[in-house]
Amino acid sequence: MTEIVDGVPVDVRERHGALSRALDENAFRYYVLDAPTLSDADYDAQMRELGAIEDAHPSLRTPDSPTQRVMGTISTDFTPVDHLERLMSLGNVFSEAELREWAARVAKEAVAARFLCELKIDGLAVALVYRDGRLARAATRGDGRTGEDITPNIRTLRSVPERLTGDDVPPLLEVRGEVFLATDDFTWLNEQLVAEGKAPFANPRNAAAGSLRQKDPRVTATRPLSLTLHGIGAREGWDPASQSEAYARLASWGLPVSAYAQVFDDLDGALGFIAHWGEHRHDVAHEIDGVVVKVDQVPLQRRLGATSSAPRWAIAHKYPPEEATTQLHDIRVNVGRTGRVTPFAYMEPVQVGGVMVKLATLHNQDEVRRKDVRIGDTVVVRRAGDVIPEVVGPVAALRDGTEREFVMPTHCPECGTELARPEGEVDIRCPNTVSCPAQLRESVFHFAGRGAM
Repeated sequence: MTEIVDGVPVDVRERHGALSRALDENAFRYYVLDAPTLSDADYDAQMRELGAIEDAHPSLRTPDSPTQRVMGTISTDFTPVDHLERLMSLGNVFSEAELREWAARVAKEAVAARFLCELKIDGLAVALVYRDGRLARAATRGDGRTGEDITPNIRTLRSVPERLTGDDVPPLLEVRGEVFLATDDFTWLNEQLVAEGKAPFANPRNAAAGSLRQKDPRVTATRPLSLTLHGIGAREGWDPASQSEAYARLASWGLPVSAYAQVFDDLDGALGFIAHWGEHRHDVAHEIDGVVVKVDQVPLQRRLGATSSAPRWAIAHKYPPEEATTQLHDIRVNVGRTGRVTPFAYMEPVQVGGVMVKLATLHNQDEVRRKDVRIGDTVVVRRAGDVIPEVVGPVAALRDGTEREFVMPTHCPECGTELARPEGEVDIRCPNTVSCPAQLRESVFHFAGRGAM
């Protein structure tokens, strides 16, 4: 029989403690070290499990629970500064049914609410303060009340104006946004790091955070970071009627706002927006992991208020994760129909993009070197749409020294012929087009697949 203490089964209490510790540890690694060990999907799953336990046993829901706090902390490498207004995190939903439940709660307090939808950028949250139109300070989110002063670093971003332009600039303005790296810029940066013998970043979010939180702003200046604003905080002499009106005014002052934000009169319009960008998320230059839905009217936002950690007037609808972390057990090569020799990663099976993945392409030898992927690494694997899964890169922070570099074979594993690299090509090939079993086998499959038989 399960032992019960203060109305809570001991095993449930132990699970609650284990989840809390794991989430706190990941928060420290995510916000301070820029080297999380949990994937976004695992983090969301653990947070939801913790919330469910606390719903069933409210006595476990303490003020210091991860469910009650803005997940962040302060590094000792930067000067701590207080935000003028609290910079909160967002609650998450993962389905249409959950979004409708949120909208129903909103409707009880806010009749005729309009919904502003914007793409959720996966970057580093920051707050900028302008006084009399001049940039006075910039800080990371931190714990929502206190962040890290990154003013010298934020000044290096081309998208951040030093001075606001236009009419009626308020004497005090605090704006919030996301610093990020475009997908192509992330690829370029990792190539540079590997070429310099340094560990690559696991994903664009880590790259953005690590680049912005450099002790030397000159290093930050070499990184192609961008900023998009998604909110306003403290202000004087300006009180916009709506979020959409605020965005238009911010743009008129020269501040970077999203080109994708759209307002809808009902939730069905918002759901259509979510569905559209779920199908076209790879048409955007930067990574997105969902859509943020906000009540547009500012007076209704004030009426709805906030919980201890998140506003009630906004919610993030998260898309199914297309990335996950797993263990890379081996790298083996495959010989294709044209003799091309392709390395593949053999991994611990993991759920990615709705399917179980245990094999992912590494494209070619140069790609393995560029990404600095090693046998035994914990790796980030991505599956976008119907594309063959690929290894994005290693989680270098988890290396323990037992990992091994991949060595490309010198001879074909199928026929033993010495492999060759044709001039001007990145691919290594087996030149035995006449009797290589793999090439003959793949040619038959290709011929049959075209219906030529």
